[in-house]
Amino acid sequence: MRLIKLEQPNCNPCKMVSNYLNDAGVKYETVDVTQKPEVAAQYEVMGVPVTILLNEQGEEVKRSIGFIPGELDTLINDLRGQ
Repeated sequence: MRLIKLEQPNCNPCKMVSNYLNDAGVKYETVDVTQKPEVAAQYEVMGVPVTILLNEQGEEVKRSIGFIPGELDTLINDLRGQ
């Protein structure tokens, strides 16, 4: 499984999610939706930040919209197989 975070530059909630994931020691991919709007369209993202857990086939398993620590913890635990 892998985690991706869709964000925009200068987005404070996006920075909060990054800090949270970094503090948890989680590896994730960051996608700037201003540079890659096709990725935002692919995942039907209407606002950022959006953190998405993908399975081995690249299919969405779960997502968290905004900065909600409890939801991020669920994604982190699922990523780690807990």
